Amino acid sequence: MRSGPPGWPDRVPPAGVPGWEQAAVAWLLDQCPADYRAYSAWRKHPAALAWMATRHLEAELEAMRGAWRDVRPELGPVLPPGSLGDVLESLAREGLRLRANHRAAGLLLEALRLRAPVR
Repeated sequence: MRSGPPGWPDRVPPAGVPGWEQAAVAWLLDQCPADYRAYSAWRKHPAALAWMATRHLEAELEAMRGAWRDVRPELGPVLPPGSLGDVLESLAREGLRLRANHRAAGLLLEALRLRAPVR
């Protein structure tokens, strides 16, 4: 379903297309802890959800950076020989995924703030 600016989430139609906000809310909730689904405010106020999702993704990115920095000295000595590379690769891939999702959430936040008109 790719459209919208570079980095726009694949599962979300472009801003202004009917149903785009509902798809954005679903995608944003997928980026947050499952417990966020229990709060009706996030569905009623998609811009607030997007704002919170960007903050949550920022925190996850910071945790990933800390893990990358600390994995060798803290976990390296207890991992089986040769397995640190697998852990580092997983951290790197997750970091890339989080960065892309953070960018996408930021794009959704901007679009929700503007409430783009139908083209």
